Amino acid sequence: MRKTELLMPAGNLDTLKTAVLYGADAVYIGGEAFSLRAKADNFDAAAMREGIAFAHERGARVYVTVNIFAHNRDLAEAEPYLHELKEIGPDALIISDPAIFTMARRIMPETDIHISTQMNNTNYGTFLFWYGLGAKRVVAARELSLEEIREIREKIPDDMQMECFVHGALCISYSGRCLLSSFMTGREANMGACTHPCRWNYSLMEEKRPGEYFPVFENERGSFIFNSRDLCMIGHIPELLEAGIDSLKVEGRMKTQLYVATVARTYRRAIDEYLRDPALYRENLPLYLEEIEKCTFREYTTGFYFGRPGPDGQIYDGSSYVRNYIYLGCVTGTEDGMALMEQKNKFCRGDVIELIRPDFNDAEAEVLAIYDAESGEEQESCPHARQRLKVRFSVPAEPGDILRVRAQDPA
Repeated sequence: MRKTELLMPAGNLDTLKTAVLYGADAVYIGGEAFSLRAKADNFDAAAMREGIAFAHERGARVYVTVNIFAHNRDLAEAEPYLHELKEIGPDALIISDPAIFTMARRIMPETDIHISTQMNNTNYGTFLFWYGLGAKRVVAARELSLEEIREIREKIPDDMQMECFVHGALCISYSGRCLLSSFMTGREANMGACTHPCRWNYSLMEEKRPGEYFPVFENERGSFIFNSRDLCMIGHIPELLEAGIDSLKVEGRMKTQLYVATVARTYRRAIDEYLRDPALYRENLPLYLEEIEKCTFREYTTGFYFGRPGPDGQIYDGSSYVRNYIYLGCVTGTEDGMALMEQKNKFCRGDVIELIRPDFNDAEAEVLAIYDAESGEEQESCPHARQRLKVRFSVPAEPGDILRVRAQDPA
């Protein structure tokens, strides 16, 4: 069986560190240019250097996305950017555009190149094409079944790597090559500026009845007819590993540290336990399934892995968000026996919250006192997002702890 990597997303430096601490073998990030997540915080050169150093010190790798579809105006800027990346030293670049690919091969011949899913990589001939040009890895299209993936693995060289998405958002457009955002808002998804119109609420209008809008009844929150459920393959780790996939990829460079921590540690445990003892994996499967629902998600699906969804497997219905837990922040350090953190959502003195950790040695803690980190003023609650706090808990907090509370609790 091939050695399989767990690849997590990170939209900023804090999330990269969380991904590594919570079990990622590798993390993929975007720079300030040429990335398909322009609305993520992304990394400037200094943050990229710090993140790569942090990962390498802990045995993890960092891949940088340079995966826009470039226009003529982009090519002049791409060359100095690639020279800068060469000096920074990521482990690989993720690329879509053949012009950017050619430029990267010339400027950074020592750096691995991974071909993005945006290139619609749906057959072994495409994998072999990119291998012949020097690509180390190809990211498979999300629309492939496990049967197709196994056949690709059989027909490509042993030293060529295959990466597959196993968790996170699915797109209504083939391999994410969507035109909705460009058409409706003027912001082009394939240049990194997607406004996610597939997540919006829609009604129908019949051609001969202009101005009469007919709701598409779905649930009490409205109709999201373009909006897919989320992919989740935590229950099928054996099939993924036995298919010969080299990298299990999680979507979500705009997700919170809570999302990244929850997903990373759950997949890490599932993979490791299956490799150690398949019976242990099967025994703990209910735990994985329970834990993976403790972050914001849409109802889960296995996507196309087991064939195209039929009438009973439709992935575009019932796809509004489920939010079982609320993300409160991450402990960045300790001082005078108190946790230092940046607050993300409101909580109050007296609340009981959960501190989650990479090894699942979680703890419940009562909030005993809250202080503004700058002024030192004590507070009953912290209503303002992104406020720097010192918090005294009833149990010791540790740097890297992620704070969450059940959504129904008064937080």
